Amino acid sequence: MNTSPLIAAMIDAARVAGAGLVADQTRILSLNVQSKLGPADMFSEADLRAEATVRDALMTFRPDYGFLGEEGGLEAGADADHVWIVDPLDGTANFLTGSPLFAVNVALARAGDVIAGVTHVPHLDETFWAETGSGAWLNDAPIRISTRQALAEAVLGVGIPFATKPKHEVFLAEMARLTNRVTGLRRLGAGAIDMAWVACGRYDAYWEQSVSAWDMAAGAVIVREAGGLVTGTRGEPLDLMGGTVLACTPAIQRELLAELGA
Repeated sequence: MNTSPLIAAMIDAARVAGAGLVADQTRILSLNVQSKLGPADMFSEADLRAEATVRDALMTFRPDYGFLGEEGGLEAGADADHVWIVDPLDGTANFLTGSPLFAVNVALARAGDVIAGVTHVPHLDETFWAETGSGAWLNDAPIRISTRQALAEAVLGVGIPFATKPKHEVFLAEMARLTNRVTGLRRLGAGAIDMAWVACGRYDAYWEQSVSAWDMAAGAVIVREAGGLVTGTRGEPLDLMGGTVLACTPAIQRELLAELGA
């Protein structure tokens, strides 16, 4: 598959940043780790380096675009319609505890709609990517959502709120309703990977009730191009700033929305 110059630039930026993160993970004990909102919400100099790496590469490719990064916030661009949306290290807690399940998340939004996305998982050598109208891909192979048809057969991914996040009671109620209705519930600790796994059929759905734009932007276009649906958790059109996301197969969306909205 020949990628467009846009996707090639996004993949290159994500892979270079990912290589840096792998190197940084070998020296976790020497990293400067800081807290955002409490001990459950951490970041390190590795996050900052990865974001700078991605930003420099993307701004070299399209210097007029805006840039929204988890660590640095929003920088407006001369081109007001286009914004890069970047999570340089999705799964920071995993990274800091030595887990291989973390990713670099890079997306491009045009007038608020995500048109291209890359989720790179360096330790697994897996790069998920999509551009509107070009399908969804894992490395050089096309991917599609699961063909399972019933909620009872489904394996679902979920984002569990950590200590400083809201909606713990909502999560507990969801678990009480869903655990006896599905084949499995999973929590990877990196929403970008969860959404990529919906796109390639490893999961049938993923949802989270307290999520940021940079966590879900790339996954939104990857899941859609793989044949899935991406909305808010009440079925409303996805709002990148709305704080919730549901990515799932069309076959189980109605049943799942009924449980999430109960």
